[in-house]
Amino acid sequence: MDFVRRSFLTLGLLAAFATVLPGAHAEPASIVVASTTSTEQSGLFKHILPLFQKKTGIEVKVVALGTGQALDAARRGDADVVLVHDRPAEDKFVTEGFAKGRQDVMYNDFVLIGPKDDPAGIRGGKVDEAFRKIAAAKAPFVSRGDRSGTHSAELRSWKEAGVDLAAAKGEWYRDVGQGMGPALNTASSLGAYILADRGTWLSFKNRGDLTILVEGDPRLFNPYGVMLVNPDKHPTVKVKEGQAFIDWLVSPEGQQAIADYKIGGEQLFFPSAKKG
Repeated sequence: MDFVRRSFLTLGLLAAFATVLPGAHAEPASIVVASTTSTEQSGLFKHILPLFQKKTGIEVKVVALGTGQALDAARRGDADVVLVHDRPAEDKFVTEGFAKGRQDVMYNDFVLIGPKDDPAGIRGGKVDEAFRKIAAAKAPFVSRGDRSGTHSAELRSWKEAGVDLAAAKGEWYRDVGQGMGPALNTASSLGAYILADRGTWLSFKNRGDLTILVEGDPRLFNPYGVMLVNPDKHPTVKVKEGQAFIDWLVSPEGQQAIADYKIGGEQLFFPSAKKG
């Protein structure tokens, strides 16, 4: 009996000791990043996140949503970091106190895509002219309709073109309420016009008869910013790990990783973090 008691005591002490050992049975460090469907569906995260995890041991769990939904998730405390692309919405997020600052990470551009026969005659024109022509022709147009950065850019484009979208909407305007990939699939099946980010377009396989018709207009510039969710709002935010991810993204190593991501030899995103 003494032997049995000593054995149980020894096992108990070993178990208690294991619980206080640094890192004993510890879960790997991880953070949640609320980001956009464009960064996810373009394949960028699959390229850069393994590099970050190998360097730091921190796992990044991405929740890919439209920018508006990603910011709402962060407002609820459901993310540690936000990486999105709608500058007015990002500035509002900071002003509301949900982040203490925003940092530039990268940019690409939007492109206006449509069928090769271009029934609205927008090829090679300016963005505002193109949107006016699409509305006038009532040519099929697919909108993401999901409060994403791309959706916000589309709505601004209609407004800048002088089109009252609420009055002009009809069967020609399809509001799908989905991410960039599914919206492009819908446009492909309908032979419709659509505004897309270049990164997702380059990685998109089901193009059908679609092609880029308008690009290069300064209004199509598409910057991405990153923010750490304010721990004063949500004490559960993993500040150390989240800041480590941000610091890596804007470091020369992270910026090079972003620049190195290409499809068919074409670069999808361009680093823009400010030096110094």
